[in-house]
Amino acid sequence: MAISMPLATSEEVAAHLHDENVVVCDCRFAGDAETSRKQYADGHIPGAIHVYWLDDLSAADTTVTTFLPEPDEAAERLGRLGITQEKTVVAYSDGGNLYASRLWHVLTHYGHERVALLDGGIEKWEAEGRPLERGSVTPQPAVFEPRVSDSMRGIGGPEILHRLSDLTMRLVDVRGPAEFSGEQLRAARGGHIPGAILWPWEENLRPDGTFRDPAEISARAEAAGLFPEWELVTYCQGGVRAAHAAFALRIAGYQLVRIYDGSWAEWGNDPALPIETCAPAVAAA
Repeated sequence: MAISMPLATSEEVAAHLHDENVVVCDCRFAGDAETSRKQYADGHIPGAIHVYWLDDLSAADTTVTTFLPEPDEAAERLGRLGITQEKTVVAYSDGGNLYASRLWHVLTHYGHERVALLDGGIEKWEAEGRPLERGSVTPQPAVFEPRVSDSMRGIGGPEILHRLSDLTMRLVDVRGPAEFSGEQLRAARGGHIPGAILWPWEENLRPDGTFRDPAEISARAEAAGLFPEWELVTYCQGGVRAAHAAFALRIAGYQLVRIYDGSWAEWGNDPALPIETCAPAVAAA
């Protein structure tokens, strides 16, 4: 039974728990490093290694926001986790696989295409009565070689600013309505990037935390005014929810998707950049 890309079933993952060519990664985030590691050690999918998004999947300098690691950082950190370009990676977390999507983002950004999320995350695994393992698994260090991605090019603030009037690009704000409007303040300024469309990330999930069918996600996107022929740029506060929304768009067949990892933490804290504080012009379906 092969592991489906980029969304794996629990049955598929269970069949590959002892496959040396598959790396299962527990990406749960419980508020800080120590609590997250304890949560992992208290019970994880057998053989899974622990991946902490700040230490393993973010640039060392988090003064501004949680940018993706630079190529040399990515090579060291992913290699330390035993991940190579040749191995299949399965990522999971809780909460709809929010933090697992960060690993998908980093790997696809650096040219690794054989990475899947475990649909339903740890909650579905446990609900099905599947086994958990206590303690920690020490990864076998390997060599990860970052490559230029053919399908997941990043985008930064300068390019977005230059293209604000570009009708071939659509900015997709995947935060909540209160963040979008500026009512909830998580940076020096509240609001959103001019022209952005509100498209909350969690509405791509069913109540049980599994992803909605691709047709449902596509219909939701089109109802919000997001179409496959445009280049879509997702952003949130620090790039994690943006990765989750980008993943949803990709499984729905959208190929022109980019992630602004600087997101609102960068944009909202830079007084030189324009913002809007009105309610959404287009409501998400």
